[in-house]
Amino acid sequence: MSDAAEIQKTVKTYFMIGAALLVFTGITVAANQFHLAVPAAITVALIIACMKGSMVAAVFMHLSHERKWIYGSLLLTVVFFIVLMTIPLFTTLEHIGTPEHAAAAEHASPERH
Repeated sequence: MSDAAEIQKTVKTYFMIGAALLVFTGITVAANQFHLAVPAAITVALIIACMKGSMVAAVFMHLSHERKWIYGSLLLTVVFFIVLMTIPLFTTLEHIGTPEHAAAAEHASPERH
C-alpha cells in the first residue's frame, strides 16, 4: 500500500471514531433525559464512558497496536482489583455467624483469662 493510501485510511479511521464519539455524546445527553435512578444512571454513564475512553485510547493513542502490553496491564489491574476487593473480607470473615452484640462486646472489652 502506498503512503498516500495508508494516510487516507488512517484519516478515515479518525473521522469514523470522531463520529462515533459524537454519537456517544448524544447518547449521554439522551440518557440524561430519562431521569434514571442513581444506581442505573451511574451504570449507564460508566458504560458510555468506558466505550468512549476505549475508542480514544485504542485509536487516538495508538494502543490498538500494543496488544501484548495492554493485555499485561489489564491482567495486572484485574489482579490488584481482586486483591483490593478481598482485603475487607479478611476483617469481616472472623465475625460471620456471630451475633452483633457478641462481636461488639468482644471488641469493647479486653479478654479475661
